[in-house]
Amino acid sequence: MKASQTIEPNSRALIEDTVRYTHIAMLLHWTIALLIIVNISLGLTASLLPASILSDTDARVVVDMHKSIGITVLGLAILRVLWRLMHRPPPLPSVFPGWEKAMAHAAHIALYVLIFALPLSGWMHDSAWSDAASHPMHLFGVVPWPRIGFLMHLDPGLKEQLHTQLGTLHTECGYALYVVLALHILGALKHQWIDRHPVLGRMLP
Repeated sequence: MKASQTIEPNSRALIEDTVRYTHIAMLLHWTIALLIIVNISLGLTASLLPASILSDTDARVVVDMHKSIGITVLGLAILRVLWRLMHRPPPLPSVFPGWEKAMAHAAHIALYVLIFALPLSGWMHDSAWSDAASHPMHLFGVVPWPRIGFLMHLDPGLKEQLHTQLGTLHTECGYALYVVLALHILGALKHQWIDRHPVLGRMLP
């Protein structure tokens, strides 16, 4: 019998646990994660702090930074998808039951959808802003960034309606991301600390 056919289950699990993502995938993963956390904090700061604490000028700085980071996340997400298509990620450990693998794949798909939906809906929301034309957008205050042209040139009434609807969509996508992100983190911690499968190491150098 061939050696590959006599690998014990425990040995197979140990081999699978040593398989890691590429360093580029790790860098993109943790950079996007960090930027999302920062952007969540900025979004909550702009929406929850009263005007007595956050002046209009300060609020504009916070919102502009939120927009800049959102566009950056969009660009990095595109790079991550392209990298993933060219570099197949390591499979989930074979010891995982089928339902856990299905849940993990579903969570990853939801994360990718939301990582794209959030900055795109925010960009569209900003483009439908009635004062967009008089307030040019610059990434991190330096790089000029265009709005979505057809939204800026709509009838003012329709544009205001879309601005409100897109803002609601952006907010709801944010809440959905909180939920999926929490499930993703809890799932990883469960596998790491309860099931004793060091899955976190697959995404660490």
